[in-house]
Amino acid sequence: HVQLVESGGGSVQAGGSLTLSCDYSRYTESSNCMGWFRQVPGKAREGVATIDSDGTTEYADSVKGRFTISQDNAKNTLYLQMDSLKLEDTAMYYCAADFFDRSSLVRIKMVAGSCGFLYEYHYWGQGTQVTVS
Repeated sequence: HVQLVESGGGSVQAGGSLTLSCDYSRYTESSNCMGWFRQVPGKAREGVATIDSDGTTEYADSVKGRFTISQDNAKNTLYLQMDSLKLEDTAMYYCAADFFDRSSLVRIKMVAGSCGFLYEYHYWGQGTQVTVS
C-alpha cells in the first residue's frame, strides 16, 4: 500500500511563493502518474498539475506560467513550486498518485496524451492547506 504525505503548505501574501512536497513510499512498478489537486470548502476538487514518469506535464489554465510540477524519483518526492500566488489559490492541496508498468502508461498516453486530471488516481494524501492573503 502506497502512502502519500504532503508538506509545505502555509500562509503567504499575494505575490509570494510556496513549494509543496509529497513524499511517497517506495513502489516496485516502473511507471507512474502523479498530480496535485486542490479543493475549497463547498466547491468541487479541481486539478492543478499532473506529471508522469516520462516527464509529461499538464497544468490547469489558472496556474500555467505560475506553478511548476516536478518529481524526484530518487527521493520519492513530488513537488509543486507555486509562484506569484493569488488569493484564489487558497485551498487544501492534495497529492495523488498511481503506479503501474510501462505498458499501462503507454496505453494511457495513447488515449489521452497524458495522465491528466480525469485519470482515476488510486492513492491520495491527507492534504496541506495553502492560504494566500
